[in-house]
Amino acid sequence: MPLLLRDRAQLITPTTLLTARDAAAAGIRPTHRTHHRVRAGVWTPLAHWQSLAPWERYAARVHAYLRICPDAILCLESAAVIHGIPLFGEARDIHVYDPSATKSTRFGDVVVHASADARDVVTVGGILVTSMVDTVVDLARVLPPAQALTVADAAVSPVQGGVLRLEQLRDRAAGQINSRGRARLRWVWDRVNGVAESPAEVVSRAVIEWTGFEEPVQQPVFHYEGHADRTDFGFRSNRALCEADGWGKYDLDDPARAEAHLRNEKTREDRLRRHGHPFGRWDGAGATKVTPLVRALQATGLRPCHPEQPAMLATLRRSPRTL
Repeated sequence: MPLLLRDRAQLITPTTLLTARDAAAAGIRPTHRTHHRVRAGVWTPLAHWQSLAPWERYAARVHAYLRICPDAILCLESAAVIHGIPLFGEARDIHVYDPSATKSTRFGDVVVHASADARDVVTVGGILVTSMVDTVVDLARVLPPAQALTVADAAVSPVQGGVLRLEQLRDRAAGQINSRGRARLRWVWDRVNGVAESPAEVVSRAVIEWTGFEEPVQQPVFHYEGHADRTDFGFRSNRALCEADGWGKYDLDDPARAEAHLRNEKTREDRLRRHGHPFGRWDGAGATKVTPLVRALQATGLRPCHPEQPAMLATLRRSPRTL
């Protein structure tokens, strides 16, 4: 099942946070051996911190900041945590919008943003954030292209729980004074369609384009032997089918369910192969690394039909907004 935006949203901290007052009340004295300092005056148990995925660490940092500044208006990646917009890795900074500020300022890892373009501010789970449409447009201006496309595609994807329309994003961006990232926005808007079921699919679609392969059909459905089988990508030239996996779909934390899912996937692949479809598979990391995706496509018999785009592929290796 696709992960919905509302399920991805981190409205509460993913780990226990202790302020100095909390620690004193509980008789706890945080040390570097027992606790990780998330930010000045806020700690979390070290074992908890070490178990978090990068994006969960960022969510914990955002919530730690809110413990200190509960009335802050979150924007950009920090607002994305609350909206459930997909993020990649651990973002470098906490981002706050100040509608009264005349210039942007930085305080350590906190960036306070001023803007000539007003943002709509909403409350989600008691937390002040820039609206979904403003957050998506702001991120699409500054993220690397594949990540920007992933953010925008999720926001308009009904299957991922997106509630926006592409026209809303276009109109909001077009009405702003800010000229940053206009070329990137045009690239993103031309490719957003909301069909993909996961961030891995969206990144894969970008990489397929940049490596020169033919444009795939997204989410094609085939009816064989009394079954309706849907895959992520279908290629017209040789009937190849491919999938971009996120390991979460296999319930790896539940061995019995994982075994059943893997068995069903194998049965489905065998059925599709019997009906003349070469089959390829890669995961999200394989798409970002490029070579595993290309090898999987080539193994199905596909070959590039357009020139590679090295400059766009290079953006996959640069992520200046993450740690």
